[in-house]
Amino acid sequence: MSLDRFTAPSGQKPARVAALIVAAGRGLRAGGEIPKQYQSIAGRPALARTVERFLSHPGVDDVVVVIAAADAALAADVLPEDVARVPGGDTRDASVRAGLAALPEGVRHVLIHDGARPLVAAEVIDRVLAALESSPGAAPAVSVTDALWRGAEGRVLAPTPREGLFRAQTPQGFDLAAIRAAHAAHPGGAADDVEVALAAGLEVAIVEGHEDNIKVTLPGCFARAEKILSRGTQMDVRLGNGYDVHRFGPGDHVVLCGVDVPHSRGLQGHSDADVGMHAVTDALYGALAEGDIGRHFPPSDPQWKGAASEIFLRHAVERVASRGFRIANVDCTLVCEQPKIGPHAEAMTQAMAAILGVETGRVSVKATTSERLGFTGREEGIAALATATLVTA
Repeated sequence: MSLDRFTAPSGQKPARVAALIVAAGRGLRAGGEIPKQYQSIAGRPALARTVERFLSHPGVDDVVVVIAAADAALAADVLPEDVARVPGGDTRDASVRAGLAALPEGVRHVLIHDGARPLVAAEVIDRVLAALESSPGAAPAVSVTDALWRGAEGRVLAPTPREGLFRAQTPQGFDLAAIRAAHAAHPGGAADDVEVALAAGLEVAIVEGHEDNIKVTLPGCFARAEKILSRGTQMDVRLGNGYDVHRFGPGDHVVLCGVDVPHSRGLQGHSDADVGMHAVTDALYGALAEGDIGRHFPPSDPQWKGAASEIFLRHAVERVASRGFRIANVDCTLVCEQPKIGPHAEAMTQAMAAILGVETGRVSVKATTSERLGFTGREEGIAALATATLVTA
């Protein structure tokens, strides 16, 4: 989607938008040994899926997640390192207030979203953002179409008109200053942020929601979410290749796949010359059709002089996630006569897997010689080849 959609009519720079993901609840009705937002849906934690929907949206500039202090370790395993985390309160109201207070300077609009709604579609976010250009509040909803009854003790007492009734969803968007003031004035106990906004006299526009934008609440919701994810989708598989070379020069060790390996010479390069990590990084960029390291980190830029290559690899990994993919496997081959790679291969595998965010069984680091042929055979340098496979997350 084009960012033009979010350009103000006057041609001024679009309003800075922050997504505030509320994920401090316990979710006891969903069952399980850990809070529902950390439980898996089709192999990935629900909260990770929720956050990615906003990280990948072109209209969202910042993402802040409110978590329970007791869940800090769980959050660390689920959330990208650069996503801000804020300790929540004992109630949803308190958690939202904590999150609102933590938003960075310059934010004009905030999208408050349930951490347990992992399937929100980009078009729903689009509609909320568009409505905020002319209203201090906007929220998605789905019209009630079923007949409604009032009942008690297992019996129907009377029908209830359904005209004008909606099922509320999130993200609920607001002018940041207005919703901060509304929460400050509210006594607490609101079902959602629209209720807080209405109590303060704010107008809230209704935009079209989506039936798939479900909130994981009960044990059966996980299976329903997995069906929604699999419905009508095709697995997108991407393959990328990387190749890199660095020559030997003065030094007493080489850095290969994140591991310092003692050697009589070092590798020369603009960064730390980790030829293996460079090849894997280029393989990831290649699978995304996003060029190579030089495109993202130009060697002409002095700030990358001597930089650790894991900076480049972490950036590529973040790009993979933001594009909606996950790493299926990585295979890296180091081509050299010396040093011997075998004694260090396991440590290299572990170092690479940690940065890639995958288990070690999905990372292969191996070595071969060129039978004394060519520049590697003459021990003038080291080459590396890498292949990376990405699949839709």
